[in-house]
Parts: sequence; structure tokens; C-alpha cells
Amino acid sequence: MQTQSIYYEDYEIGHMRETFGRTITETDFVVHAGHTGDFFPHHMDAEWCATQEFGQRIAHGTMVFSIGIGMTASVINPVAFSYGYDRLRFVRPVHIGDTIRTRLTIDRKHPDKKRAGMGQVYEKCEVINQRNEVVLFCEHIYLVQMKAAA
Repeated sequence: MQTQSIYYEDYEIGHMRETFGRTITETDFVVHAGHTGDFFPHHMDAEWCATQEFGQRIAHGTMVFSIGIGMTASVINPVAFSYGYDRLRFVRPVHIGDTIRTRLTIDRKHPDKKRAGMGQVYEKCEVINQRNEVVLFCEHIYLVQMKAAA
């Protein structure tokens, strides 16, 4: 992991980056269910799922979010921090054996109204499967120090 100061002014609208892929395993399902207590049959009961329209177990949306966002954490920016996530949507199911990656695009930015010397940077996060289909979408909001405040 590297450290790099990227100030508000340095973020360019439209800049895109993409992570490497990660294949989802049955262990991911079991560990996530244990962490969250979500043992719904949609995630855990292969026999029941085989009788349903979707035909197989579906990954927890919160697991796909956690893994998809976790894969993006490659640079520590000491002049920015996460303000949270908006517009989270589980667009398509993820199954055991699917490989996901995350595409991030700087979408917009504006000065923060409550904090002098800070700006908000909005990054579109699209988790994509091996068929290049978006399976999860959200916006990540960063609070980022402006150069003048440094």
C-alpha cells in the first residue's frame, strides 16, 4: 500500500481506474453469514435455491459491497477521508464462481459548505462481473483538503 497526498484540486472529473478481479467462493458466503448473522436460504441453502427462479445461491449484497469496495483500497491519502456512500444499489446477483472487479470514476466535486478548506469529491463505484455487467453501484463521497488549506 502506498501513501500519496492528493488534494481536492488534483481530482479530475472523468478520471477512471479499475481494480483487479476477485473470484467469489463458498467460503466468502459462509464467513460473511457468520459475521452478519444473515443465514437466509437465498445465500446458504443450495437445495432450496435450486427450486427457485434464480437456481443457485445469491451472494449477500453487503458482501459484494464489502469486497468490491475493499478491492479499491490501494492508496492511503492523508489529506482525504471517506464521508460515506450514497445511492447503493444491488443491480444483478452474484454467485459462487463469479469474478468481480470495481471500476471507479470521479464524477463531480464541490467545496464543502460546512468545512472551510475542504471539498467533497464524488466517485462512481461500479462493481462488475466477468461478463462486464454492473452488479452493484454506489457513490463514494470523500472529504478532501484543498491546497490553500495545506
